[in-house]
Amino acid sequence: MIKVGIVGGSGYTGGELLRLLSLHPGAEAVCITSRKLEGRPVGDVHPHLRGISSLNFESPSASEVAERCDVVFTAVPHGTAMDWVPDLLDAGAKVVDLSADYRLPLEVFERTYGMKHRAFREAVFGMPELHPEVRGAGFVANPGCYPTGASLSVAPLVGAGLAERVVFDSKSGISGAGNAPSETSHYPNMAENVIAYKLTTHRHRAEVDQELSRLSPGIRVSFTPHVVPAIRGILTTAHLLVKDEFIGSIPDRDEISKIYRDFYRDSPFIRLVPGVPSLGAVRGSNFCDIGFEVDGSGDRIVVVSAIDNLVKGASGQAIQNMNLMMGIAETEGLWLPGGAP
Repeated sequence: MIKVGIVGGSGYTGGELLRLLSLHPGAEAVCITSRKLEGRPVGDVHPHLRGISSLNFESPSASEVAERCDVVFTAVPHGTAMDWVPDLLDAGAKVVDLSADYRLPLEVFERTYGMKHRAFREAVFGMPELHPEVRGAGFVANPGCYPTGASLSVAPLVGAGLAERVVFDSKSGISGAGNAPSETSHYPNMAENVIAYKLTTHRHRAEVDQELSRLSPGIRVSFTPHVVPAIRGILTTAHLLVKDEFIGSIPDRDEISKIYRDFYRDSPFIRLVPGVPSLGAVRGSNFCDIGFEVDGSGDRIVVVSAIDNLVKGASGQAIQNMNLMMGIAETEGLWLPGGAP
């Protein structure tokens, strides 16, 4: 049995890690930390886990967590994980970091997040469909939720050399903003509304640039996020503008489908669907559903992806990474249908 620790378990991500781990046949959460909640039962903070988790929040040191755990998830804010990760690694634990602290090269991180990194380490970027080196790794940086849905939606077509530019329009449920109330998440402001924000400057674009540039150096990427009055999910619409040599001669639907099937042939959580993917079909699951349509104008392919931002966009992908790091099937504990309707 894999013994798991969660550093920073008071938020949605920590609660989702515990929910999914409670279903995992080969892993068990043995430690969850929160300084402000020390001593309180998990069920008091995450009511959906009452009777499921018997843990209390603790405030141990990094070395104490590592001594008790094989794998540790760090689910703390950006800029805080760097105070934990080096000590956890040095004490012998494998680590999956769910913050942004280790997703990007040092200079890109500091420029993107406007802070000095205090303890940089090299990590494997934890998108298993694009990074098979996750298997057996000791330290993985879990991707952001927006970059997961965006990058997976077009990676096969970008890798096939079709794309000149990709314009992403992503719409996220409000849980992506975390469990601390804000003006955006205030019900009268959010209900029956769609809010676009950081139209050209969202920090997650750096991860999308990083991943798609690996597949096609020099590709141009634009990204605009929105918040919608839903609790879970990210629906991403990607406008893939093809290179000049493909204008008017874009591969047909069968050829594009084959590109996706071949690229994701070893990726159990990718589902290529007819028509437009639905958030309801992936809610609560670790699946990424992808659909596409070729624009009749001959210069564009429109791709839509749907993920649950708290599962494939965060905690589920983190457990998928843990499975691979520990040498077990990546579907273990995650082969669950969405909670439709």
